[in-house]
Amino acid sequence: MEVNLEIEKKSVNAIRILAADAVQKANSGHPGLPLGSAAMAYELWGHHMKHNPVDSKWENRDRFVLSAGHGSTLLYSLLHLFGYGLSLKDLSVFRQLDSRTPGHPEFGHTAGVEATTGPLGAGIGMAVGMAMAEAHLAAVFNKPEYPVVDHYTYVLGGDGCMMEGVSYEALSLAGTLGLGKLIVLYDSNRITIEGGTERAFTENVQRRMEAFGFQILTVEDGNDTLEIGRAIKAAKADQAHPSFITVKTQIGCGCPAKEGKASAHGEPLGADNVIALKRNLGWESMEPFHVPEEVYGHYRKLADAGINAQDAWEEMFGRYVDAYPQMKGLWDGYHNVHAAEKLYDSPGFWAYEDIPQATRNLSGILINRLKDQVPGLIGGAADLAPSTKTHMKDAGDFSRDDYAGRNLHFGVREMAMAAIGNGLALHGGLRPFVSTFFVFSDYTKPMARLSALMRLPVTYVFTHDSIGVGEDGPTHEPIEQLAMLRSIPGMHVFRPADATETAAAWFHAATSSSAPTALVLTRQNLPQLSGSSKEALKGAYVLEGSSKEEPDAILIASGSEVFLAVEAKKVLAEEGIDVCVVSMPSMDVFEQQSQEYKDSVLPMGIRKRVAIEALSDFGWGKYVGLDGATVTMNGFGASAPAEHLFERFGFTVENVVQTVKTVLQGSPQGAGGDGRERRRCAFPEMAATTAPVGMLVT
Repeated sequence: MEVNLEIEKKSVNAIRILAADAVQKANSGHPGLPLGSAAMAYELWGHHMKHNPVDSKWENRDRFVLSAGHGSTLLYSLLHLFGYGLSLKDLSVFRQLDSRTPGHPEFGHTAGVEATTGPLGAGIGMAVGMAMAEAHLAAVFNKPEYPVVDHYTYVLGGDGCMMEGVSYEALSLAGTLGLGKLIVLYDSNRITIEGGTERAFTENVQRRMEAFGFQILTVEDGNDTLEIGRAIKAAKADQAHPSFITVKTQIGCGCPAKEGKASAHGEPLGADNVIALKRNLGWESMEPFHVPEEVYGHYRKLADAGINAQDAWEEMFGRYVDAYPQMKGLWDGYHNVHAAEKLYDSPGFWAYEDIPQATRNLSGILINRLKDQVPGLIGGAADLAPSTKTHMKDAGDFSRDDYAGRNLHFGVREMAMAAIGNGLALHGGLRPFVSTFFVFSDYTKPMARLSALMRLPVTYVFTHDSIGVGEDGPTHEPIEQLAMLRSIPGMHVFRPADATETAAAWFHAATSSSAPTALVLTRQNLPQLSGSSKEALKGAYVLEGSSKEEPDAILIASGSEVFLAVEAKKVLAEEGIDVCVVSMPSMDVFEQQSQEYKDSVLPMGIRKRVAIEALSDFGWGKYVGLDGATVTMNGFGASAPAEHLFERFGFTVENVVQTVKTVLQGSPQGAGGDGRERRRCAFPEMAATTAPVGMLVT
């Protein structure tokens, strides 16, 4: 097809003009990258990327992730020009309250945005996850003459993305896996906020990427769309390796006063410089947000190619279903977000052996039950599957030789693992889980935060959950990490006490549609509790009630300390003190329940409360109040066998009993003194058997 160079030039410049005007109108933003990368973005979106503005969720679309999310006006300009529903008014309220054009792209907020990208490098990690999802689904579903899963993942990152460790973690794995449909576009303008990259970044990025196993391509002139196009074609032609295209650009391109300067990165150009930009580009109008109709017409023609591509795919998919009807059922199973809900009434899912077991072991059993019911379940660990018990039997290992495998091997790359988990979930058709030791959740936190921001049902399996790790010592004994995870808005955190609660936690995770779930699991064996039940799905419940109209106190605990509360209740009863035991595997899920239910578990009038958890006390204050107390950690652990540590740090029946007595001897408000009705702690039906005593370390 003959190329109209004049209209292409105007179409590239339209991206620049809209981006500059949006930042200037907001008096806030990052114009430098959009000005420098406009030609690259136009060429990719207009001539190589398969996408349909009419259906931004089409399964077989190519994915584009703007890892350098600060350059969001580049993406918003593309979405407007290609007809994704963003209006000029939307661009004119860039960065304003409730606009569809926030400062960084936000998944689920703006049609066409594939991922929330703010932290540099995170988008690259998520793009690797998307490419892994494409490779897996293609291996499972494609048949000769029916490539029903056949698309590329493109990610655009800048110098900052290349400096962040998460990108190199993820790209190292991408090269190992030979993800031939991953194409990285490197906006190499050699400028960061502080100035030239030579101050802190002098490595040969291309050589490093070559060492990772990427095909290396370079475009010397970031404004040469023909050269950019040839590089993209060469990248697509190599199916054996992911490709890394270095595009040498000039930050602030087109603005005489700002080209190549750090000041173009993160501040508006200035009204006079916007005018100078438009004059320098030969723009026909100085009015803000003006785009010639011929440019809109050109973009409409480009968008038609995506509409036609989807029509052709849907026709092929219909023939595929006719030829392979059994695959349609599998396809629907992979894409059924409700697949695990039937397990609520499945005795086999909830069954357990009545012996002491570590909740990490129980989790491993449940994963292997889930894998047969949820075909899209896929995941693994950061080189720790034997310890975190996250290996799926007979499910194969995902590798460059077998993308159909469902066991993922991330290597020792926790942050990239979490980013990849997000990418797998964003792609669709898969339900990912990732795993590491709980103390290393610190490495996953930035990406777990993005999981919550995007409301992605990624499951985080964290094991070795407390000082119960034992001899490995304080470096491996998490103390503050549980409070950290609980503090993330939208993250559902479960610390189960036994088999039933672990099953409830996994059921919650496998059925979640709009929130990530963290499962915090023990290394040491725990007894099965006779009073535990599916009520754990409500976040907290009365495990053992009171025989009195009103209990003398309430013990609240999670995980391994629930049994400690149960044993303390027995001793207290011998001394005439009647307490209620509440198991609270998930604070955040409990907070989502009705006030009536929460009051039935923790009646407002019963102010004598003791919380027990072998981690930081941070967050327990809202449940124990001024009249209560905690048996928790207020420092780091130590290196010794777990049973010695629990004794040293006060996690004993004797200490819990004494703490309850101290609380009862305090200065209470008095019966009904707060003016609120006192409610009886519900007394659940109790089984005849008694759980065995003690924790066994294995």
